[in-house]
Amino acid sequence: MKSNLITKKIVSGKFKNKTIKLPSKTTTRSSKAIVLESFFNTVQFEIIDATFVELFSGSGSIGLEALSRGAAKIIFMEKNNEVLKVLRENIAQTDPSSCEVYSGDTFSNISTVVKGLEKKNHKAYFYIDPPFSIREGMQEIYDKMLSLIASLPKELVKLIIIEHMSTLIIPDEIGPFSIKKVKKFGNTTLTYLQNE
Repeated sequence: MKSNLITKKIVSGKFKNKTIKLPSKTTTRSSKAIVLESFFNTVQFEIIDATFVELFSGSGSIGLEALSRGAAKIIFMEKNNEVLKVLRENIAQTDPSSCEVYSGDTFSNISTVVKGLEKKNHKAYFYIDPPFSIREGMQEIYDKMLSLIASLPKELVKLIIIEHMSTLIIPDEIGPFSIKKVKKFGNTTLTYLQNE
């Protein structure tokens, strides 16, 4: 039987060229190379020694790229059990001691993650790449995502990055955060939010 395994490589940093597995395209959607490159060009020096939270992690490709490029701590959040298995295998290729995985619903787990950051007084980068709302059962995901962002304590946030469908209009202000920059790549857009 032909394997339908899809893979990609870590682009840069200490784990450069490590192969990571991607779950099936029906379960997750991998970030495009051009989007990834633009994002890391934007934050490349800022994320060194930083805490990085990847919500809706999927394969963990963004968080592991951040780890490879010098982030100190990566927090992954993923709900799907099959995808979690792939995520853990990918983490094992890098530095598991610098990674934390929260399994289960991101919207429920975010409060635990926030409490952990508060305890250590750590500011973090939050990379939010929810399933596109055109997927079955995901119609309300963006509304829930906006509520989640508004609830984040501003003193714990360095930067929020949303990877989303270009047709989605993100409000100029969400809670204490406002849009700093928007970059469009065809159907996908990166929106950067900060608390000024």
